[in-house]
Amino acid sequence: MSNGKLYLIPTTLGGNETVSHVLPDYNHQLVHKIEVFIVEQVRTARRFLKAINHPVPINNMIFYELNKHSNLDSIVEYLKPLLDGKNIGLLSEAGTPCVADPGAMIVELAHQKNITVVPLVGPNSIILALMGSGFNGQHFLFHGYLPIDSNQRNRKIKELELAAQRFNQTQIFIETPYRNMTMLETMVKLLKPDTKICVAADLTLPTEFIKTLPAKLWKTTKADLHKRPVVFLIGR
Repeated sequence: MSNGKLYLIPTTLGGNETVSHVLPDYNHQLVHKIEVFIVEQVRTARRFLKAINHPVPINNMIFYELNKHSNLDSIVEYLKPLLDGKNIGLLSEAGTPCVADPGAMIVELAHQKNITVVPLVGPNSIILALMGSGFNGQHFLFHGYLPIDSNQRNRKIKELELAAQRFNQTQIFIETPYRNMTMLETMVKLLKPDTKICVAADLTLPTEFIKTLPAKLWKTTKADLHKRPVVFLIGR
């Protein structure tokens, strides 16, 4: 018996009302044939599968959770259905799996076991923000979250500015949604007046907001970023 395949299945970046706008119909047809899923949160995964009209009753599906509460020593067991010839879908909590997402651990194990990995097309906030920023799209670096400690965070922001200016390398990072406004205020305070900042919020959603301005102009620009998913970029 041949192994099953591990499909990397993107989800929406917000509510499931955008499913038809951001995910190809091919994805839906393929996912409809999968009954075993590795997910961050079962509740979110169930809502997504319902939104794409999965024909199999939810209670007949198998879900393995992969998040900060998972026992990393036991996740290899998640791949057993693949070795039995069944396909598995790896679902991100939002957007593309394995990018700023714990799913990369599963993919690494799949390669070790010679299991075919199939990434599917879907929205990724990092790439969408880069596309909309006007910054260098050939040389960029994603940092994830910056340090929480204010002194460390401030030093990091200055380091990112230096890299952006010295190497023309776009610097990309994210922040916990309730700290977005503080992050933007800190950047405006620390960065040189002409250093450019791009703020990309609610990507692919009806409330999408993308704006690139020099730091000095952000002082007088209103942007309500509180509790919204935001990608920050620093460019030349």
